[in-house]
Amino acid sequence: MGMPIITPGNTTADQAITNLIESIAMQENSLSHILNAEGEKMESIIDMDGTSTEELLRMNKSAELMISAVTRLELILQGKAELFIQCPLVPENSMNGMEE
Repeated sequence: MGMPIITPGNTTADQAITNLIESIAMQENSLSHILNAEGEKMESIIDMDGTSTEELLRMNKSAELMISAVTRLELILQGKAELFIQCPLVPENSMNGMEE
């Protein structure tokens, strides 16, 4: 999947909402790939013969930093999703299952 092409134009409210939801989905997909790669990196380090305790601790710190960064990005995505939920142009019946 390549980068989306964003062109200026006369966007309707429905299209803007669709674009917002699509952008959240694309970012969520990217974050899942990042976390998966981090897990694969951890597996390869753990499976290596002779991995020292110091190397495992560095790996753990790296994973901790990555998870922290992903968590911050998730909060941003939550804010984007709340824009959709609070949008006065969205009909009430289209919100099924989206609000807590």
